[in-house]
Amino acid sequence: MTFTLGIVGAGQFSGHFAELFHRHPGVGAITVTDVIEGRADALVAEAGLAGTHESFEAMLADPAVDAVALFTQRWTHGPLVARALRAGKHVYSAVPMASDADEIAEIIRLVRETGLTYMMGETSQYNPATVFARRKHAEGAFGRVFYLEGDYLHDMDHGFYDAYRYSGGEGWRATASYPPMWYPTHSIGGVLGAIPTHAVSVSCTGMRDHTDDGVFDAEVSMFGNDFSNMTALFELDGGGSMRINEFRRVGYPSSIRESRFRFFGTEGVFEQLVQTSVWQTGEGVEDVTEQLATTATMAHDDPRLEHVSPALRAAFVSGHAPVHEQEAARLPAELEGAANGHEGSHHLLVDDFVRAVGTGTLPTVNAWVAARYTLPGLVAMESARRGGERLPVPDHGDAPVAVGERLAPRAAGV
Repeated sequence: MTFTLGIVGAGQFSGHFAELFHRHPGVGAITVTDVIEGRADALVAEAGLAGTHESFEAMLADPAVDAVALFTQRWTHGPLVARALRAGKHVYSAVPMASDADEIAEIIRLVRETGLTYMMGETSQYNPATVFARRKHAEGAFGRVFYLEGDYLHDMDHGFYDAYRYSGGEGWRATASYPPMWYPTHSIGGVLGAIPTHAVSVSCTGMRDHTDDGVFDAEVSMFGNDFSNMTALFELDGGGSMRINEFRRVGYPSSIRESRFRFFGTEGVFEQLVQTSVWQTGEGVEDVTEQLATTATMAHDDPRLEHVSPALRAAFVSGHAPVHEQEAARLPAELEGAANGHEGSHHLLVDDFVRAVGTGTLPTVNAWVAARYTLPGLVAMESARRGGERLPVPDHGDAPVAVGERLAPRAAGV
C-alpha cells in the first residue's frame, strides 16, 4: 500500500528529499508546488516526479494527495502545517516546528483530534552522537544524567548567505536575521533525543551583532532581531540542566560538523569535538570517534578511503556511521546508494515518516516531541529580550501513545 505526496517548496533542500521519497517503495505519485515560478516544474523534470500543483491551496484541495512535505521558509511552517492537517493531509515538516507557541499548541490539538501523522524532520534524532548516547542511556551507563550540552555552530559564511539570497529575493536580509533561538532543534533535539526529559525553565543571553552587512540589524530584520549568537541555560524536569548554544558568527569549521554534544552522568560522560568523540568513566577514556564517523557524499573509489579501516570505509560508502547499523538495517533496498545528509540521518527520517503514514502509527519526532525540541527556544528568545530573566517553559506532556502505536482521533473538545 502506498500513499501520494505533495512537496511544498522546491528549493535547494527539498530536491534531495524529493529523490528519497521518490525512491521509497511506500510512496506513490509525487507532485510539487512552489510560489516562485518555474521551480516546481524544474524539480519535477529533474527528479522524474508526477507533476505540479499551481498553488498550496490547490494541492490541499486535491483529494488524490494523501500527505504533504513542507520545505518552505522557517517562519511559515506553523501556519502551513495547521492548514494541511485541517485539510486532512498527513504532514512531514522541515524544522523548526513553528515560530510561535500558539502555533505549536494548535498543531498538537489538530493531531490529537484528527489522528493524522505529523512529523518534524529533525536530523539530530539520528545524529551518530545522539544514537550513541541514546544507547548508553538505555543501558544505564550514564548513571543519573545531570548536565547536557548541545551546540549548533553554523557561521553565516557556511552557506547561510546563499540560502537566504536564494529564497528571500531582494529583501533577503530581513529574513536572514531569523533569531538563532527560534531554530534550536538541531541542538536541543540532539540531547533530548538521547535523554528523555524536557526543559522547565530558561535564562538566555544574546550577543548583539556588530558585523556591518545588514544582517542581524533590528531596523532591517522582520523579526526585530539583532542577536547573532545566543546561549541558554535550561532547568530540566526532575533536576539537572542543559546548556544550548546557537551561534551564527563563529570561527568554527561548520562544514565538518555543525552540531556537537556533551552528556554528563554520575557514572559516565560522553563528549564530542569536531573530529574526536570520547566515552569516559571513572576507569578511563575510550575513543569512539570511528563508531560515529560518517559522510554522505564520498564515492566507493574516493582516494581518501585508501587508508581508513574497513568499518570506517563502510560508513563512508553507505552514508551511515557504524553506530547506525541497527537503524539502517530496516531501510528499504531502494534507498541504497542515494545521497544522504546530516551525518546519515536523511534516509532514516524519510523511512520513519513513510512507515508512520503507512501503518497509522506515531512517528519518532511526533508533535509532542517536536514541541519539546522547539518551544524551549522560543521562550529562550523572550528571556534574552528581557535581559536574561528566568522564565518558565510550558510543556504539552508526553504523546498519548508510544512511538509505533496507533493514535486514534478523538472528538473535538474531549
